[in-house]
Amino acid sequence: MIGCVSSGRHQVWKTVIALPLLAALLGGCGTSSNSDTYDLSASAKANGPSAKSKQILIPPPTALQALDSNQIVIRVSPSEIQYLGKSQWSDKLSKMVQSKLAEAFENTGRLGGVGVPGQGLAIDYQIVTDIRAFEINASRGQKTAIVEISEKILNDRSGTVKAQNVFRKVVPVSGGSNPDFVRALDAAFAGVTGELVDWTLRSL
Repeated sequence: MIGCVSSGRHQVWKTVIALPLLAALLGGCGTSSNSDTYDLSASAKANGPSAKSKQILIPPPTALQALDSNQIVIRVSPSEIQYLGKSQWSDKLSKMVQSKLAEAFENTGRLGGVGVPGQGLAIDYQIVTDIRAFEINASRGQKTAIVEISEKILNDRSGTVKAQNVFRKVVPVSGGSNPDFVRALDAAFAGVTGELVDWTLRSL
């Protein structure tokens, strides 16, 4: 199988030996108009104490370029990735994660306000996140969905970090179809989101 890695405005081609069960699912470069499009849910259950006196801002998460697109990442070896063929996210990954985190915080009903940049909200804290992993790992044995997001709670007035943590979930993939992969990623993201929201409410 031939795959490609983007490098600036150019593409570097190389031969990739894909795992047999993934060979039919892994795509080439980019997505097409006939790709199935998937979204993430904001169904994470989060409790945590009330922080009605606090208002938070959710900036877009940072992420490596290989992750931060609308393509779904499949790790075929510890040092090599490809993208899931005929499938795509509904938006750039960082925008989706930002939107779903804001929605999850709002759904708790435990904050004075939740905003994103440009809304003009008076802010107490910024929730600064970095997407470290958001992928299907097929490099060995059982395929798993891995989501890892780091968080810093940044005091918007002083610029100091109040607390920081890293949240990671690994969910086995049940089945070998594209929807199976996406369901596992969505479940891993929901687990990370629930823990992140709970911890943030306790830490404010």
